Amino acid sequence: MAALAVGVSFTAFGAAAQTVGISMPTQSSSRWISDGNSMVEQFEAAGYETNLQYAEDDIPNQLAQIENMITRGVDVLVIAAIDGTTLSNALENAAAAGISIIAYDRLIRDSGDVSYYATFDNFQVGVQQATSLVEGLNERFPDVSPWHVEVFGGSPDDNNAYFFYDGAMSVLQPLIDAGDIVILSGQTGMDRVGTLRWDGSLAQARMDNLLSANYTNETVHGVLSPYDGLSIGILSSLKGVGYGSGDLPMPIVTGQDAEIPSIKSILAGEQYSTVFKDTRELARVTVGMVDAMLKGGEPEINDTETYDNGVKVVPSYLLEPVSVDASNWEAVLIESGYYTREQIE
Repeated sequence: MAALAVGVSFTAFGAAAQTVGISMPTQSSSRWISDGNSMVEQFEAAGYETNLQYAEDDIPNQLAQIENMITRGVDVLVIAAIDGTTLSNALENAAAAGISIIAYDRLIRDSGDVSYYATFDNFQVGVQQATSLVEGLNERFPDVSPWHVEVFGGSPDDNNAYFFYDGAMSVLQPLIDAGDIVILSGQTGMDRVGTLRWDGSLAQARMDNLLSANYTNETVHGVLSPYDGLSIGILSSLKGVGYGSGDLPMPIVTGQDAEIPSIKSILAGEQYSTVFKDTRELARVTVGMVDAMLKGGEPEINDTETYDNGVKVVPSYLLEPVSVDASNWEAVLIESGYYTREQIE
């Protein structure tokens, strides 16, 4: 798929505006489209030009787009990396050209040239997912002991995936140790449960394999899924063998990003929950960082310890995620104006 480039022009008082290069990973996820749109809108309102490009999960494409932005002389780069370990050389070139770099939502690793990091509290995302999973298990399977649960991880080349996993396991591991949760496949650890590129078809195929290998004569009660796109694939696999019909209840399946298909799935009684990360707020924080940097000020940060990228601890601003299920989706998503009711119903 061809990369999308969006240029937004803004000229204030007759002077050329400074330009922000925005590199996003893909348009295959609606949340990245929302991120890009929010940043273009807010940077324009703040008086900046933008160069927004999507790399469609192709690492060489993202590198080429970033190099092109450097050549065109952007003043700052905002990068949501496909693979957070592959950008060091490009960022060296950017730094040599005097271009500041902000890592957006995904930490850029192995580079001392990253100035700041804007993201959500990713460990807390995992905590919320696992907490919701346990709440759902208690609600739907109160008389079952132990619960049979399977665990999915995000893409191993995305630093966030490890925070999601570690946050979730901080809740689940004590229950596993106590015998309240059993993972019949025995598969734990990001090296075994990771899902490259957050690909829903890979998640569906792995769930197919888990079911055929471990659940021919057993019932799965819950699936920890770290992202809505994986959740939809997992649910397709479960429905394919009869879960959610007859006397076989749908397992508790979690998610992340509050994508419309998953909200509809929650309302249909299939997916149990998701985690909402308001991209408008993340864009607002990022615009504030850029604005402060380009005006010679210090950006607002609230974390100077968590995100060591292998070369430095990157000063960060962490936003709070919100767990969403059938009980609060209207208040969180509709009343906030993130979605319209027509988009969901």
